[in-house]
Amino acid sequence: MSATRPRSASGYDLVPLSGRERERLAARLSPQQRHVLLAHGTEAPFCGNLLDNHRSGRYACALCGLPLFSSADKFDSGTGWPSFSRPVDPGHLSALRDVSHGMVRIEVRCARCDGHLGHVFPDGPAPTFERYCLNSEALEFFDEGIEPPQHAADGEVP
Repeated sequence: MSATRPRSASGYDLVPLSGRERERLAARLSPQQRHVLLAHGTEAPFCGNLLDNHRSGRYACALCGLPLFSSADKFDSGTGWPSFSRPVDPGHLSALRDVSHGMVRIEVRCARCDGHLGHVFPDGPAPTFERYCLNSEALEFFDEGIEPPQHAADGEVP
């Protein structure tokens, strides 16, 4: 009897990637992407390549391809980072208390690969009142109708 692989409500594989698998996938990333996703870094404000992207589509994790946010939920927060009011599937994110830099924030990570994406704040627009403030370097954009390639655990592509 085989075990069922955990899936999100929207049907994506959520089996956590091993450290070895994360490093294999990270080999194709730029140094800045590695700094943000793996070392919990941040890009400078107003510099990200997705900040002014207004095309229709989805934003996926740059490391594992898990769809994270929709262009329909993107808004200009004026903060200098791409901002979204809600994820495409709450199960695609994990949240952790972050007390770095002398403040308390909620760090947002990819639920599958544990890559650092940014932070969520309670000052977004209605109806969620949430502002997911993300690093462009942690995301990859896919135009409407294009499915992000999935890099699931053990190299499997569902």
